[in-house]
Amino acid sequence: MKNSMYGYVRVSTKDQNEARQLIDMQEFGIDEQNIFVEKQSGKDFNRPQYKRLLRKLKAGDTLVIKSIDRLGRNYDEIIEQWRIITKEKQAAIVLLDMPLLDTRQGRDLTGTLIADIVLQLLSYVAQTEREFIKRRQAEGIAAAKARGVRFGPRPKERPDEYEQCCIAWQNGTMTAREAARHLQVSHNTFLRWIRADGNIER
Repeated sequence: MKNSMYGYVRVSTKDQNEARQLIDMQEFGIDEQNIFVEKQSGKDFNRPQYKRLLRKLKAGDTLVIKSIDRLGRNYDEIIEQWRIITKEKQAAIVLLDMPLLDTRQGRDLTGTLIADIVLQLLSYVAQTEREFIKRRQAEGIAAAKARGVRFGPRPKERPDEYEQCCIAWQNGTMTAREAARHLQVSHNTFLRWIRADGNIER
């Protein structure tokens, strides 16, 4: 059976662009149909496209990745997946940004030792970068909250007839549910508005 070459492309969110990685894969000679694209965090390997790719890999195949952090950002899991691919699956891995880790090339004991050290170092960096990004995000959110920035969906605007309905509710000529139906909002939304405006429920 002919050996195949696969590419794995990953970006962390749907808003990020994977074009550069795709170009690198095509320039390396990988067929478009053999490129697996994932738009998901690298915190773990519970990813649909990666699992699909892993099922396809067989002995003698080659997996091409742009860089170690595109494979993942969890140190222990990167090392484990590397072992599964190279030892259990007996497939080769090529990191475009780190030719030293090209497992297609035979190595002596010293070369293997150096490659293992580099793999562990890159995996460590990938995880620490993720932790740094998360910490910076948390610090940014905390600083924004301290400045009074509010997160989440914007509060729904009160309709023009809200004030009249509120007066009718206060006078007892309209129930809260009737007012909500009239304003075409939920009962809870109407009650939330009157609380926010300093009104006391009857």
